[in-house]
Amino acid sequence: MTETEKELHEIFSRNLRKYRHNLDLTQIALAKKAGVSTNFVNDIEAEKKWASLTTMVKIANVFNVHVYELLKPSNLFPDNLNGILKKYTEDVHTAISTINHTLLESEKLITHGS
Repeated sequence: MTETEKELHEIFSRNLRKYRHNLDLTQIALAKKAGVSTNFVNDIEAEKKWASLTTMVKIANVFNVHVYELLKPSNLFPDNLNGILKKYTEDVHTAISTINHTLLESEKLITHGS
């Protein structure tokens, strides 16, 4: 196994555990939903076995994510990226509203002052 394959294997195993824990699923429950054996799920998490692409798709479907999410290193994007983007969007909207309000007030002063 190459270094890249080993790294992907570790990432997949770690993400599988993370998503399983996030959904509060046991290995048994995940195995049943994905149509694989419990021993196979255990072996994947223990990095003893590698899942086929078909099995990865089944597991990703259980978690309601794309397969690439299971292979994405945790340091690539923060888990709360959507929350960060939502907060950024809200902050931008607040700033725009403040600017618009300031411009309207300035316009009123100019109009009434003339």
